[in-house]
Amino acid sequence: MELFTMFWEYRSYFLTGVQYTLILAAIGVLCGFVLGLIIALLRMSSWKIVRFFGHAWVEFLRGTPMLVQLLIIHYGFATVLGVSFSPIESGAITLTINSSAYLAEIFRAGIEGVDRGQGEAARSLGMSKGMTLRFIIIPQALKSVLPAIGNEFITIIKESSIVSMIGVTEIIFQSGVIVGITYDPMTPYLIAAIMYFILTFTLSRILGVFERKLKASDHR
Repeated sequence: MELFTMFWEYRSYFLTGVQYTLILAAIGVLCGFVLGLIIALLRMSSWKIVRFFGHAWVEFLRGTPMLVQLLIIHYGFATVLGVSFSPIESGAITLTINSSAYLAEIFRAGIEGVDRGQGEAARSLGMSKGMTLRFIIIPQALKSVLPAIGNEFITIIKESSIVSMIGVTEIIFQSGVIVGITYDPMTPYLIAAIMYFILTFTLSRILGVFERKLKASDHR
């Protein structure tokens, strides 16, 4: 009862937190989707320097903590380069570039998983390499990796909690505000945990249904 009572009393705080959490996660995955696809294509380029850039991007972002990336973007850029971002902009940029590194590997695996014979057949019909990628390879690769993209969205929802460090009013930040009001260090964070679970569990179930529909369509 205490959980429900506190949630209801401070519902505007929690719901604002959910709103910002979902907005940041959506921006991170959608922009990361585009950037990740570009990085995946760079990693598969025939030019060594281009491949090196794509490889370095993925390895650096996957090999460093997201919190460090956030602090560099929000505080480092402002201090060294004079480029300052608002907290929500810094959070969105960090989630985007971090997500792009993981999505790039997902896309690369999907593209490499498409039967090479289809690309060869397309080129034998006069299609250029670019047209083959655009119309034959990438659409099939995207379909095969959609579940993995959905899982990345769920991951970003959880990892977006780090942006509370720079003052973005997502779920964890709002929970901290309520702790300061109520002097209760347990209940607000427990409510936050339940909210994260509801969000991720609901999305995972939706993705499961979507994945089964994709498999069913493949068998027709």
